Amino acid sequence: MSAHLTEDLREDLLARWSESHRKHHNVTHLHELLDAVQSLAEEGLRFDREAVELAAWFHDAIYEIGRDDNEDRSAELARELLWSSPMRDEVARLVMATKSHKVADGDINAAVLSDADLSVLGANAARYERYAAAVRAEYDAVPDDVFKPARARILTDLLGGSIFHTMPGRNRWEEQARRNVTAEIAALTS
Repeated sequence: MSAHLTEDLREDLLARWSESHRKHHNVTHLHELLDAVQSLAEEGLRFDREAVELAAWFHDAIYEIGRDDNEDRSAELARELLWSSPMRDEVARLVMATKSHKVADGDINAAVLSDADLSVLGANAARYERYAAAVRAEYDAVPDDVFKPARARILTDLLGGSIFHTMPGRNRWEEQARRNVTAEIAALTS
């Protein structure tokens, strides 16, 4: 793990990831994301692992339901808490990449983080169903007639191209992700 992730910083971030309102964007998601980064590294991808792992820790460090600036605020938190790290700007940039999951050609660090963040989409059907239920639970205050079409639009947008940016990500998760996402869209629109 990163030399820049001190014990105090780790405890601070774990407390943030453990907030009670988080049903998906919680410690389980963080662990799965870090495991996915590990898997992509084991596939032979060459990237700045320390920066990507730090960005994973920060990417949802601030997560308030219904806000559209969580990534912006998480990136700013990374800049603040990593003030002495030469990686602070790269970590913040990577956090911002998770806002849209759109990645420039050749941006392997952002591609790996994006793929790892979305890897749950390519999980087995039972895990995906738990993920989808957790997302719905986070937005339990939003009525179905608002939530369902909005969620269906987000998921439909994912199917407009490859969900994953790296070849190992596509090989590992794309096919199952498309099945899972298509099934959820069908359930949301029926």
